Amino acid sequence: MGQFILLPIIFFGLIIIVSSFFIVKQQTAAIIERFGRFQYIAQSGLRLKIPLVDRIAGRLSLKIQQLDVIIETKTLDDVFVRLKVSVQYRVISQKVYDAFYKLDYPHEQITSYVFDVVRAEVPKMKLDDVFVKKDDIALAVKAELNDAMLDYGFDIIKTLVTDIDPDAQVKAAMNRINASEREKIAAQFEGDAQRILIVEKAKAEAESKRLQGQGIADQRREIARGLEESVEVLNRVGINSQEASALIVVTQHYDTLQSLGEETNSNLILLPNAPQAGSNMLNDMVASFTASNQIGEAMKNAQNNKDDK
Repeated sequence: MGQFILLPIIFFGLIIIVSSFFIVKQQTAAIIERFGRFQYIAQSGLRLKIPLVDRIAGRLSLKIQQLDVIIETKTLDDVFVRLKVSVQYRVISQKVYDAFYKLDYPHEQITSYVFDVVRAEVPKMKLDDVFVKKDDIALAVKAELNDAMLDYGFDIIKTLVTDIDPDAQVKAAMNRINASEREKIAAQFEGDAQRILIVEKAKAEAESKRLQGQGIADQRREIARGLEESVEVLNRVGINSQEASALIVVTQHYDTLQSLGEETNSNLILLPNAPQAGSNMLNDMVASFTASNQIGEAMKNAQNNKDDK
């Protein structure tokens, strides 16, 4: 009979001993109360408490936590926009008591401050400025939260405006504006490219014509030099300059006919092309040279008579 009574006592004693020990995880703080009154804060590790007297009132994580707050507000140019603000915070290890006992719902408290600051700052800005100055909004939120939450044992590490989402119609209009601006820039570049192409093409054509003219001038200069040398050679054998010039012209005429005859697909017709064309051309040229010499001599004699008088 005594054994049956002893076993429950031993079992109950074991439960009491086991319940006296508890484990607190790393980066966590446990709040211990004794009869409903705060007793101490247990840090990480294996800890001991008085059974049936002390109890774990709660545990607080000392890790950095993040709270995402979504706020809808209106900008200075009357555009409704949704902002997502991410608040990174942690419980200060030296102020675990304040964090646990002064605030029941820290998330709601932080959210209220974020709403208050964002709805005070964004209505002062136009929509474009909200995108440009989102860091200023984040800094304003952080400054306000630091002042407010420090007394409650919370340290605000960083605040970030992670998303700015205007109304769908506004986004569509912004996309159209952006597309139009890009099309305008593209058209300007294309116009500049066309203008440069036209200018360079004109420069190339001008240079080509200049070189072509220079080539023709060089060609004619060489032809004249060749004719001069030919006339000098013919003069040495007793042929005067008129006959020499006529002979050269006739020779070139027959050279041209020979070149045309070598071309099988040529459609060129040389006029005049009769057999006596060469002799007629020579006679006409000799007659013209003779007439020109006579006119020149007459004009020279008339000028001499005028000077004698």
